[in-house]
Amino acid sequence: MTSSSSDEVTYSNQNSMAPKLTNPGNPKQAVFAVGGIFIISCFALIYLYANFPELEVHEKPHIKLPRDIEDAKQLGRVLDKYKDRYFIEVLGAVFATYLFLQTFAIPGSISLSVLSGFLFPFPAALLLVCFCSATGATLCYILSHFLGRPLIHKYMPERAAKWSATVNKHHENLLNYIIFLRITPFLPNWFINIVSPVIGVPIVPFWLGTFLGVAPPSFVAIQAGQTLYKLSASSDAWSWTSVILLAAFAVLSLVPVILKQRLREKLE
Repeated sequence: MTSSSSDEVTYSNQNSMAPKLTNPGNPKQAVFAVGGIFIISCFALIYLYANFPELEVHEKPHIKLPRDIEDAKQLGRVLDKYKDRYFIEVLGAVFATYLFLQTFAIPGSISLSVLSGFLFPFPAALLLVCFCSATGATLCYILSHFLGRPLIHKYMPERAAKWSATVNKHHENLLNYIIFLRITPFLPNWFINIVSPVIGVPIVPFWLGTFLGVAPPSFVAIQAGQTLYKLSASSDAWSWTSVILLAAFAVLSLVPVILKQRLREKLE
C-alpha cells in the first residue's frame, strides 16, 4: 500500500466520529453546488423582502443587510414601526437574514445581534441569536464539508490526517473547546465553521458548543441593543466589564477539561 493510501485510511479511521455525510467525488461539482445554493439563498431573501408589508418610499432604502451599526439603526427604525402589526414577518426576516450571513460567512451578524436586542424581549432575542448562530454556523460547516474537505483530503492528505489525529485525541473534550473558541476572539467564527469539518469535528458537539459558546458575547450585544440609538459603532457595545465577564466564562469552559486531565493523571 502506498503512503498516500495509508494516509487516506488513517484519515478515514480517525474521522469515524465525523458526521456521516457523503462527499462529492469531484471538487468542481462541489464548487458549482455551493454556488448554486448561494444563488438560491439570495433569491429566497429577495422573495422574502419583496413580500414584506408595503413600505413607505423613504423606508425602502433601509431594508438591506446591515454592514455597520448605522445600517442597523436605520433598519431598526423601520422594523420597529411594523413589529407590532407584522411580528411574524419581522421575526422571519431577522431569522432568515441571520442564517444567510452565518451560512456564507458574510460580516454583519454582530449588527443583527444588537438589532435583535432592540426589537425583541431579551430572552427571545438571546434564544434567537444563539439558535441562528449555531444553525447558520452548522450550515456553513456542511458546505465546507462538501467543498473544503475533499480539496484538503486530495491535496494535503498528510496534514489532514495529522489534524484529524489531534481532534480524535481530544474528542472527549471537544464540546468544551468549541465553547471556549466561540467565547474568545482568538479565532474568527467563520474560520472555525470552515475548518471544523475538514479536521473531523463531529457535527453534534459543533452545533451545541456554538449554541452555548455564543451566548455570553450575544448577551453583551443584545443588552447593548436596548440602547441602539446611543451607539456610534459596534465596538461601543463592549466595555471592560463585559470583556472580564467573557474571560471568566472562557476560563470556566475549560475547567472540566483541566479537572479530567488531573483526575486521569492521579489514576495513572
